[in-house]
Amino acid sequence: MQIHRDWTGLSADARGASVAMGNFDGIHRGHLAVIDAARQASDAPLGILTFEPHPRQFFAPDAPPFRLMNSESRANRLARLDVQHLYELPFGPVLAGLTPRAFAQRVLVDGLGVRHVTVGSDFCFGKDRAGSVQTLRDLGDEMGFGVTSVPLVAAEDGLDYSSTAIRKALSDGRVADANRMLGHLHRIEGEVIHGNKRGRDFGWPTANMKIDDLHLPRLGVYAVLVDVLTGPNRLSCGGVASIGVRPMFGRNEPNLEVHLFDFDGDLYGQHLSVALVDFLRDEEKFDSVDVLIDQIARDAEQARDILARL
Repeated sequence: MQIHRDWTGLSADARGASVAMGNFDGIHRGHLAVIDAARQASDAPLGILTFEPHPRQFFAPDAPPFRLMNSESRANRLARLDVQHLYELPFGPVLAGLTPRAFAQRVLVDGLGVRHVTVGSDFCFGKDRAGSVQTLRDLGDEMGFGVTSVPLVAAEDGLDYSSTAIRKALSDGRVADANRMLGHLHRIEGEVIHGNKRGRDFGWPTANMKIDDLHLPRLGVYAVLVDVLTGPNRLSCGGVASIGVRPMFGRNEPNLEVHLFDFDGDLYGQHLSVALVDFLRDEEKFDSVDVLIDQIARDAEQARDILARL
């Protein structure tokens, strides 16, 4: 998959795609319907047109983190879906100030040379969200690209396939519900950073990852599947992870700490993909470090049992 971070100066082979357009936070089942429709709408290469940062981050920079995926995780997921071109356009004053007509002309036609555009039925675009799906159709008729609108996906199991519903499920610790709405395991991806190395001292070394730009799942302990994406130790394995503020050790920013089963190696600076499989328990403050270590051992045993049944 080729990643393009501007709409100008593209080579000929990067233009002329059939694009699905939207924010695609989480890439849930509703998003998959839009992507599949874009794939089927034309024999042109399949592209995704999205924005970084998320427009909501631009318009409300002080709002609490809400994203289900960072840009790295989104790109990795789209690559698994055989997307050929990811147009991750920089969202800032320039894009925010384009009228619907200017966006269609300058970005879709002059920049990307799109053959077809597919969006969800509630899609809005352009300055002040003034453009609707019908606006896009009218502009496509005038400027020479096709437009498909995909209805919202109705969930057969009563679950709402939306990023909002998925955030709520994760906040509640309902990992299975979140994963069913997504159509895949919810993953947290990023670089392994240096921590306080307490886990190593306890006999349970962990890889630490920042999650300060993401929606926080319920604080606690999870059974996880881990993919090491970079470096000499690329592998897939099970693990047990903690998402929380480490109340045993003062006030801390929330982070992700994951212990990889049956692995002994250096992961600093490497990138991991950590998939939440099941919620085990809430984060706790224990009476002593020894009690904490005993609980970690029980958590690991429970996580192994859960993962063995997959």
